Amino acid sequence: MAGAMTRRSALGTFGAVGAALATGTLSIGTPARAQAQGQSQALGLQESVQDGLKRVFGGRAMKDGAALIKLDIPPIAENGAVVPVSVEVNAPMTPASHVKSIWIVADKNRIPIIAKATLTPEAGQAFVGANVRLGETTDVRAIVEQSDGTLLTAKREVKVTVGGCGG
Repeated sequence: MAGAMTRRSALGTFGAVGAALATGTLSIGTPARAQAQGQSQALGLQESVQDGLKRVFGGRAMKDGAALIKLDIPPIAENGAVVPVSVEVNAPMTPASHVKSIWIVADKNRIPIIAKATLTPEAGQAFVGANVRLGETTDVRAIVEQSDGTLLTAKREVKVTVGGCGG
């Protein structure tokens, strides 16, 4: 048992290594600098829905995706400040063909492009859910961008009884 390590010597060794790492005398690779995500250039801008869609998607055509996109949002929102919405896309999630991003757009909001989720094939399922704020009765759209650049869209009208954007 000459080479056996005791609990006390193991803890001492780990403590010394920890102290060396903390003081910088021992390093394991170069640590990456932590950075907060900046505000997306596509979200949070006060503009018309047409201007926002043109800015984000350019002139690309959007196909009717009602057969593939399940947009779940209540038809009447009692309180526009908190409206639950979920988007599920019945599409493959393989490296060759997958949903790249899901956008949620409220046509009559001052800030119409209200959410974006970026997905990878590892997600396994194209689904996103959120609570959104609606200022008035409006169409809410789900826009799905596939890995090949195809844009699909589905929309539903939501009647808002109490406004969520100062109404």
